[in-house]
Amino acid sequence: MGRLGKIARRTFLLGTAALAGGVAVGYYFYKKPYDNPLEQTLAEGEVTFNPYIKVAADGTIVLIAPRAEMGQGVSTTLAALVAEELDVDLSNVRIEHGPADGAYYNEAMIVEGGPYSMFDHSFYANFQRKSSAVTAKFVALQATGGSSSVRDGFDKMRQAGAVARQLLLQAAAKRLGKPAGKLTTENGKVVDTVSGTSLTYGELASDAASIEPPDTIALKPRDQWKILGKSQPRIDMHAKSTGTAGFGIDVDLPDMLYGTVRMNPHIGGELKSFDDSKAKAMRGVVKIVRIDAGKLGQGIGVIADNTWRAFEAAKAVEVEWGDAPYPASTDAILDDYRAAMADGSSHALTDRGDAEGVVADTSSGALVEAEYSAPFLAHACMEPMNATARFKDGKLEIWAGSQAPNMYKLVGSRELDISSSDVTVHNTLLGGGFGRRGEGDFPLYAVKLAKEAGGRPVKVTWTREEDMTHDMYRPAALGRFKARVTKDGALNAVDARIAAPSITKSALDRTLPGAFMPFPDRLISEGAFDQPYGIENFRVQGVPVECEVPLGFWRSVGNSHNAFFQECFIDEVAHAAGQDPVAFRLALLKDHPVAAETVAKVAAMSGWDKPLGEGKGRGIAFTLSFGTYVAEVVQVSDAGDGIRIDKVWCAVDLGTALDPSIIEAQMQSGIVFGLSAALGQEITFADGMVEQTNFDTYDAMRIHQAPEIEVAILENSETIGGAGEPSTPPSVPALANAIFDLTGKRLRHMPLSKDVSFVT
Repeated sequence: MGRLGKIARRTFLLGTAALAGGVAVGYYFYKKPYDNPLEQTLAEGEVTFNPYIKVAADGTIVLIAPRAEMGQGVSTTLAALVAEELDVDLSNVRIEHGPADGAYYNEAMIVEGGPYSMFDHSFYANFQRKSSAVTAKFVALQATGGSSSVRDGFDKMRQAGAVARQLLLQAAAKRLGKPAGKLTTENGKVVDTVSGTSLTYGELASDAASIEPPDTIALKPRDQWKILGKSQPRIDMHAKSTGTAGFGIDVDLPDMLYGTVRMNPHIGGELKSFDDSKAKAMRGVVKIVRIDAGKLGQGIGVIADNTWRAFEAAKAVEVEWGDAPYPASTDAILDDYRAAMADGSSHALTDRGDAEGVVADTSSGALVEAEYSAPFLAHACMEPMNATARFKDGKLEIWAGSQAPNMYKLVGSRELDISSSDVTVHNTLLGGGFGRRGEGDFPLYAVKLAKEAGGRPVKVTWTREEDMTHDMYRPAALGRFKARVTKDGALNAVDARIAAPSITKSALDRTLPGAFMPFPDRLISEGAFDQPYGIENFRVQGVPVECEVPLGFWRSVGNSHNAFFQECFIDEVAHAAGQDPVAFRLALLKDHPVAAETVAKVAAMSGWDKPLGEGKGRGIAFTLSFGTYVAEVVQVSDAGDGIRIDKVWCAVDLGTALDPSIIEAQMQSGIVFGLSAALGQEITFADGMVEQTNFDTYDAMRIHQAPEIEVAILENSETIGGAGEPSTPPSVPALANAIFDLTGKRLRHMPLSKDVSFVT
């Protein structure tokens, strides 16, 4: 550890980025650094050293967690990064979400979003990373996604704590007339170890804030960590377990009105006409508002004196809807996929050797081929979409659980034609996000209704049905895989073709029309093209499909379907080669020891080399995603009335485990999320409308269906990886491969319940 870096008080700290003539390793300033947004809201007697720390004269210490807390525990770990270097105990600080400001932009999410694999360090890949670091600073997207929160904050938030601690030491040295090197810190105090005299950070804060920060600062080596690397009590648990936590749906303001929306169920379609006379006559109804949301379609909004009356009034409006801009049925939508798969243009982010030629050569070994499919999926957050807005005296305030709060400033300023500086976003806890709460539609509708509310705040809550049928869906995808296996069981070539729409294009079209994508969308084939398998002849083609269904970033994004395709196919190839699935993978991963050790660990955990009893099966899958290596083994059994998922073993290597208990919880969460999709989730269309409207038709895994999950955390990787999403991708193929082991039947289409029955 012990990295050095330049730090400026009240400015944003930037990591590795491109400079004219090369790359500067460490922290440095751009010519126009971001101001510290905390200075705008300081209370009397309170000071700030940088965007992550506030200290009051009474000793109250506030640490800023700039990413959304949606149950993943990120606020605890991010605060721990600062607390470790500041030398304060987490139990003695208060944690707040950072304001919506570019100072908290997420560099890691942008830098690792290019069309290359994690282990690709070619000139092109490194150049793109450096360029993306610069772009990220100026785009300044304050976003929670891509399992990037800790990766982004690991250096800069520790640096923030280290600089503040150094300034406090210097202030104490002046006050006590002692060299700073003779003083130490412990839990919010500076201590003279000779005399025992101590001064609290609160007593020193004002003096410390006036001292010029050092040009360089050393971080604690890992062997001196007191907080990081150990499991910490979750700071959000007490409020959540006592019912006092504040989610977006809990916002309660004086003089508040309530609202809801009813958008065209043919998503993106127009509102031809409507008759609101019955709704206007209903008790408590204040106003009916026509809504035009561009590519997301048109509809109506209702303002009333409570949410239920708004719901009832919305149902009472008689509406004539226009058609959807996409084909009316799922089969018709997938016809476009099939046409693109057959002869559409493509891009190959991995193309080494001569995969096409070897696969076509009948003399080069046995041919293995398979086709796979995955459906559209909803986010299905437990807390339905909601936002509260107030527009008064030219100023807009928005209250919402958000994965991208400064995007909401853009949404509000654009809608009202006001400066973004006149928009304030209050970020609440999120009752589920998974990518959905990075979208701008639900705050936009709240702003539209607030415009009509005469300066009163309006809390706009969606019905569950509106939420389910107006999502930004995980796209459907098709995969076609071919391989050649030599007579001695070696995998000679893989040629894959994956057809799916571009999520990035869909998101840009509805938020930043005309925005330029500088390279192919990696999301179409991620989870396949970027895996560390040593296949000599290997090509993965991404086939973009034109699709007007609104698409969004669903937990693990393209990995969620491509890992299913590729890991099921690797299993099929191993079977055709007459090899054990674990041994087959280990041979392919011999040049990537971290990946191989992860697979070997999960095999040992699960007793892979020991025979199973009658009526049982097990399967393995491996995926590298978001900088993290995850291997899983799923064991199933025939329960008579269906297949039961008995146990899942998970080995995860994310390099540095900052909080083992949170990592374990995220592995378990991601596995259940993936298995829920396998057990029956899909979004289908009929007459241009989504058919699934609530949890009765789009269910999640229930407690009695959930398996025991055992997690082992490894730390072999040289880089730090994410934890929120990486366990989702391998969960479904491991299950499918286990079912093959049990039944001899290959499952190539999700949800797996299309072909087998599970215990209900």
